[in-house]
Amino acid sequence: MDKFEIKIGLEIHVQLKTESKMFCSCKVNIDDEPNKNICPVCTGQPGILPSPNEKAIFYAVLVSRALNCRIPEILYFSRKNYFYPDLPKGYQITQYGISTGFGGEVPVIMSGKIIKFPLERINLEEETAKSFHIEGKVYLDYNRCGIPLLEIVTPPCFKSSEEAVNFLKSLRRILIHLGVSDCNMEKGEFRVDTNVSVNIKGKESDHRTELKNLNSLSALKEGISFEIERQKKLLEKGEKLKGRQGYGMRKKRKQG
Repeated sequence: MDKFEIKIGLEIHVQLKTESKMFCSCKVNIDDEPNKNICPVCTGQPGILPSPNEKAIFYAVLVSRALNCRIPEILYFSRKNYFYPDLPKGYQITQYGISTGFGGEVPVIMSGKIIKFPLERINLEEETAKSFHIEGKVYLDYNRCGIPLLEIVTPPCFKSSEEAVNFLKSLRRILIHLGVSDCNMEKGEFRVDTNVSVNIKGKESDHRTELKNLNSLSALKEGISFEIERQKKLLEKGEKLKGRQGYGMRKKRKQG
């Protein structure tokens, strides 16, 4: 019997298939020349007045209903304040105090059986800009900034990389079938963050490692498997893992 307890959670970001951005009328086309599809709203100029995209809200509710989430009667957005160059406003408009969907589940077929993995929440928010690193310099393209984004979060309910990958395959098929996204991972339309925590059974601690912005299922599987073995080896040596670690993790300020 394995003496280790493994907990894996996922945070999936899905680019919604709309013609305009989340809070302005700018066209959604990230393949245009850099910084062509921008306006005072998505670049955060003084005096702006964001207006939510009705189709994006419809898509968020559609996905929440399809995944058996609880949907509140009133939805609203909040500002998540943190400084990062791909957020020209200095904050992200997102759902913080309330979500479009709470709870819910995703059915996954494994070993001939249907397993229903739980969801924690589904949030609607805006995408950030895209950065390019060329010859030691950083360039920003704001064409992507403000595109509607669906954030789907699970509790730490997975026990292996295989479970996580099968869950994502099933979720991706559902989203494509609903027509809300093309979920093209190579284009960043379906990205995954994952947190991995390994403990000796009966000696649980609060540590976890986050792997950020994984854009392929093979990278996710390899990353989770590596992190599980890394933590197991440290625990077998008697070393204690503390706190939260992150690879490429963005530090965010507290909600303002």
